[in-house]
Order: sequence, then C-alpha cells, then structure tokens
Amino acid sequence: MLVYGRNVAKEILSGNKKINKITIIEDFSDKDILSLIEKRNIKPICLKKNEFSRFDKFSHQGIILDIEDFCYSDYTEFLNVENAKVVVLDHLEDPHNLGAIIRTANLAGAHGVIIPKRRAASVNSTVSKVSAGAVEYMKIARVNNINETIRYLKEQDVWICGTDMDTNTIYTK
Repeated sequence: MLVYGRNVAKEILSGNKKINKITIIEDFSDKDILSLIEKRNIKPICLKKNEFSRFDKFSHQGIILDIEDFCYSDYTEFLNVENAKVVVLDHLEDPHNLGAIIRTANLAGAHGVIIPKRRAASVNSTVSKVSAGAVEYMKIARVNNINETIRYLKEQDVWICGTDMDTNTIYTK
C-alpha cells in the first residue's frame, strides 16, 4: 500500500511496520524524517522534481512510502480491555470521513473502530493520510454484520450508545 505525507511518514517510521520502499523528492529537507529513515537503515529512492510529478495526484509533501497492507484486528480483542471504548461505524463510504473519525477516535481515547466489510470504506492510503497516521495506533476490525456484532457485544456486557444524523444536539432540550 502506498502512503504519503510527512505526518504519516513520521508515524510509520517511528513504529515497526514493514516498509518496502521510500521515495523522496530530491530537495526533501525534513530532518526529523530523514533521521528516522537513517535509523531504520533504509536507503530511499530520490527522484528529481519532474520524475516525482507523476505522484502529483497525491498530497505527498515530497515523500511516499510503500508499506505492507493494513492488518485488521478481530473485534473480540476489544473485549480484553477494561472499559474499552469502541466506535462502530456503518455505511461510511468516504475514506476522508473514515480517516477523520479514526483520528478523532484516537485522540478521544477509543480503543478500536469497527467497520463493515461491505458498503463501507476500508483502510487505504487516503484514510492513512487523513488520519495523520492515527491508523498506526488504532485497532480496526472489519465485520460481516454490524447488527450481529452489536448484539454479541451487548451479550458480553458492553454498553452500547448510538447516534443519529437527524437527532437534536446534546445541547438542546
């Protein structure tokens, strides 16, 4: 999977994820990232600006990483955490929205995100970019059936709270 951007690169280079290849633009100057690349003992491919222009459809910020595909978790892992906070999403098809929710869930202290396997965005380079690398710290599970998953979580004494786009805000009576 290709991921791009400085924040994502920093998070991935700081972790243990397998990196197949790093491509940087010839005048790339982010010292923190270059130091992390050196610590990981990876030789980046350096391209001239005109060669790097083929990646202009991405907001790459001069760096692109080819990493292993995202590894989804099993949602039952969330049950092993006391007072786990899990965000369950249904029919969320826009990867930008998924990335933003993962980033927000991470900052809010959630332990995981559950998404359906069908009719929903999956973790890809856009989700990684928009999440600013938060996908590297968030367990994300894909399930066949959201309703059955919620039912199972309730049977395991997990407290469920839902929201709706058409409801009043919590601040109005």
